[in-house]
Amino acid sequence: MASNPYFSLAVLFVVALGFGLAPLGLARLWAIVFSPAKPNTVKNAIYECGLVSKGDAWVQFRSAYYLYAIIFLIFDVEAVFLLPFAVAFTGLGMAACAAMLVFVLLLVEGLAWAWAKGILTWA
Repeated sequence: MASNPYFSLAVLFVVALGFGLAPLGLARLWAIVFSPAKPNTVKNAIYECGLVSKGDAWVQFRSAYYLYAIIFLIFDVEAVFLLPFAVAFTGLGMAACAAMLVFVLLLVEGLAWAWAKGILTWA
């Protein structure tokens, strides 16, 4: 059985699955054993810093704010990818420079797209 080339991959998959599911199972077991459900009006009430809640809890946000955040994250991650390249620039070959040039050109294309769509205007 161990001579199968996919055996180690299957073992790794089972261990990874167990690594994620074991804490969830332990947390569920802990909740069942140590915190039995005793619902009452105080426990089921909405907690708002000790104040009685008023009005609807749903608040509408403009979707443009999410676009600002996504664009910020894209260009923030760009800096994380460019820093190691800049540090090791002299020791890299032409293939690495070409790959980084493609990466930067794709980012510039995304910036041009966002600018053309009017996403970057703050209004």
